[in-house]
Amino acid sequence: MSVNLSIKNAPDEMVELLRRRAQRNHRSLQGELMSIISEAAQDEDVRLTPSQIVAGFRAKGYSSPEEAVDMIREDRDRADRRH
Repeated sequence: MSVNLSIKNAPDEMVELLRRRAQRNHRSLQGELMSIISEAAQDEDVRLTPSQIVAGFRAKGYSSPEEAVDMIREDRDRADRRH
C-alpha cells in the first residue's frame, strides 16, 4: 500500500535547490524526493568507496573533472546531513 507524504512550509530556496538537483539527475521533483528518502532510509553506515563513486560518475555520463568534484561533494554533503 502506498502512502502520500507532504512537506509543509518548505522554504522557496530549498525547493529551488531540489528542483535543480532533480534536473541534474534527470528526474522529476517527485522522483528526486523519492530517491533522497530511499537513500536516507537505508543503513547510515553504508559508505561509497572511491571506485563506486567513479563508477557512478561514469554511469551518469559525466565527462569533466568539475562534474566529478560536484558529484563527490554532493555525496559527502548527504553523508554529513545524516550524522
